[in-house]
Amino acid sequence: MSTAPPVHVENVSLAYRLARNRAGTFKEFVFQMLKRQVSYEKLWAVNGVSFEVNRGEVFALIGANGAGKTTLMKIVARVLPPTDGRVIVRGLVAPMISLGAGFNPELTGYENIVLYGTLLGRDPDEMRARADSIAEWAGLSDFLDVPVRSYSSGMLARLGFSIASDVSPDVLVVDEVLAVGDEEFQKKSLERMQDLMGEGTAVLLVSHGLSKVKEMANRVMWLDKGKVQMIGDPEEVVEAYKASTV
Repeated sequence: MSTAPPVHVENVSLAYRLARNRAGTFKEFVFQMLKRQVSYEKLWAVNGVSFEVNRGEVFALIGANGAGKTTLMKIVARVLPPTDGRVIVRGLVAPMISLGAGFNPELTGYENIVLYGTLLGRDPDEMRARADSIAEWAGLSDFLDVPVRSYSSGMLARLGFSIASDVSPDVLVVDEVLAVGDEEFQKKSLERMQDLMGEGTAVLLVSHGLSKVKEMANRVMWLDKGKVQMIGDPEEVVEAYKASTV
């Protein structure tokens, strides 16, 4: 088994382009484009971030809204390419970001299990074979043949989590999942995450629940405006972050 860390992020940055002179209508925008009057500036959502996550480690990201946490998670999950820097992710990644965002509301729960799993890079035949057990874990066996437009947000979250965690990934990318659903679902999802960690899965976790971060994480990184402020012991980093918000 390789001793290299499953996640290696080296001096990673990501910039979004923002138009400086906004047009009031699409016609005005096209006119400005033709006259080359549209200029752009870069907004650095992530700026020069470096870290590693080891096997079986829980590495948590904290920071205010807009700090760049979710953007960084999407880079690691290979949803967004970085503008600069290098990201190495070794093995299978299970992203739990915006659970259910890949669902088609007109398709049934069964059809979405196959679709969502395929989007995560899994074999469609395997997803068909696993559909019943995935739905059972999510408590949605009776709704497997119902279009997901009829599902509540909690049902969608349960189904999305069940699909994403139905394998033993090398890297688990979790964005605020522990705050989704009722208390029973949160306990059940936490237990599944702990099982995966016990199997050596590296966990990259974003949460505003600072007490939960201190309880679960081995190390914590504090981000502010896309830049690393501190990496280290969960208690020390969380308390430093809380002191900065007073």
